[in-house]
Amino acid sequence: MFVDQVKIYVKAGDGGNGLVAYRREKYVPRGGPAGGDGGRGGDVVFEVDEGLNTLMDFRYQRHFKARRGENGMNQKKHGKNADDLVVPVPPGTTVRNAATGELIADLLEHKQRAVIAAGGRGGRGNAKFATARNRAPEISENGTLGVELDVQLELKLLADVGLVGFPSVGKSTFLSTVTAAKPKVADYHFTTLNPNLGVVETKDGRSFVMADLPGLIEGAHEGVGLGHQFLRHIERTRVILHVIDMSGMEARDPYEDYVAINHELASYDESLKDRPQIVIANKMDLPDSEENLEKFRAETEKENLRIYPLSAITRSGLDEILYAVADELDRIPKEVKEEVTTENRVLYKYEKEAPAFHITRDDDGAYVLYGEKIESLFRRTNFDHDQAVNRFAQQMRSMGVDEALRKKGAEHGDTIRLLDFEFEFVDG
Repeated sequence: MFVDQVKIYVKAGDGGNGLVAYRREKYVPRGGPAGGDGGRGGDVVFEVDEGLNTLMDFRYQRHFKARRGENGMNQKKHGKNADDLVVPVPPGTTVRNAATGELIADLLEHKQRAVIAAGGRGGRGNAKFATARNRAPEISENGTLGVELDVQLELKLLADVGLVGFPSVGKSTFLSTVTAAKPKVADYHFTTLNPNLGVVETKDGRSFVMADLPGLIEGAHEGVGLGHQFLRHIERTRVILHVIDMSGMEARDPYEDYVAINHELASYDESLKDRPQIVIANKMDLPDSEENLEKFRAETEKENLRIYPLSAITRSGLDEILYAVADELDRIPKEVKEEVTTENRVLYKYEKEAPAFHITRDDDGAYVLYGEKIESLFRRTNFDHDQAVNRFAQQMRSMGVDEALRKKGAEHGDTIRLLDFEFEFVDG
């Protein structure tokens, strides 16, 4: 089964917690704090494997979690960093945030990597909090949480040439004739249910990759028929090979088919109108094909089309088509359009800094604190030690939480909620 779209869940490892510990050795007076830092959580990394050509494996495993970092240890020993979780994906895979649609990575080349979810930072041990005024701090930090999100994977085939055309015009037969690919061929519509790839080699030693994709019908860009499954794959192809049945045996008009297919391509992606296109007038061995071809040439005279007659059964005209395709590929650049990647390139965007916290009120009268900064600060605080609790209270005060609560009407003894934690507001 060919799978080209799937949604999965990824979770990077949390950072390890820092440790509160002291050096206690027989002949070392006043040993001081010795708690080590926690290790970094593992990243979730996608890596291109050219041996894959489908997202099928993700149908059976949709959750990927990296390991958390080790906690800090005594004698200032740093907890071990967790190994990254490396997930293989086929070339041509795009990764988007499923919630926002934002492009995270576009993975094209073998061994190319992208960090999809970053691991959490390890918390500091109490050795890092020692000062001249506090030489034996009972303060440590918890590790930060690793990033977790749902991502949408989409595979766009990396083919040089894409075969387009209505169902049953002979695309699969053409592919099987010029490559070693063995697509299913039959005389009924929608024989091709999944894309097929094949490598073409011309007699002068040039080669390129050709894709036969599910047939288009009118309305495909809106999801009608099987064409909507195909359209994303045409985006990366450098040359479009438009196969048209010139025999008219199914009471179809070749010119109307030509116009309809190009309309579907342009409706899906406006840039496809400018993609180099070669027309194959197929089934020329059948009656009425010559007459229909002359009529088609007359109707497209102003478009300056490159039209090549072909009989895929008798192989008549085959070499001329392959040479024309190879010549066209030699003339145009390797990349059709630049894609955003996370490899060797970082895009910095100005983003207005979010408020450190927000305050709302629940139905029971409790005040609720929330916000990325204050929640992160809360999670990193180790509440097992009084000094850490006092430090957190001071940090909230310096952020202006106390003053903001007063302005909202909070009074001494009112309940304050932060995540799953509740405490009393002390005013004074």
